[in-house]
Amino acid sequence: MAEAKVVKDIKAGADAVFAMLGDFKALQPGGPIESVSYEGDGVGMVRTIHMTNGAVVERLEQHDSQARSFTYAIINDDGPLPFSGYSATVNVADNGDGTCTVDWTGTFEPRGVDEATAIGVATGIYAGGIKGARLALEG
Repeated sequence: MAEAKVVKDIKAGADAVFAMLGDFKALQPGGPIESVSYEGDGVGMVRTIHMTNGAVVERLEQHDSQARSFTYAIINDDGPLPFSGYSATVNVADNGDGTCTVDWTGTFEPRGVDEATAIGVATGIYAGGIKGARLALEG
């Protein structure tokens, strides 16, 4: 099992960062994402990310606003990402000084590529998500 991890500080409050990253229905089209569709609400809901080269189907496995943590899994193995058995958890920790630390960690089996390449894809996704929150919230 491979692990990818990105840990970054954001100069914004933990609640605001978690409100952004933890909103499973907030993903917007852009870059390789052509559209996103959603089924259901809360834990168990499914989002389908339609990309130029296929779809990624994710299910929200756990969501805890108090702990500022959520876990999701990719539930299709025929998508364009090089992962099988994928699960990731995002934690947002309050640093007590108006900043927070985001820890985004995923585990998976590489599919169709070597482990280093799969980890690179995952860390790129995580870093991009954190960067989006940073750009939106840092003043």
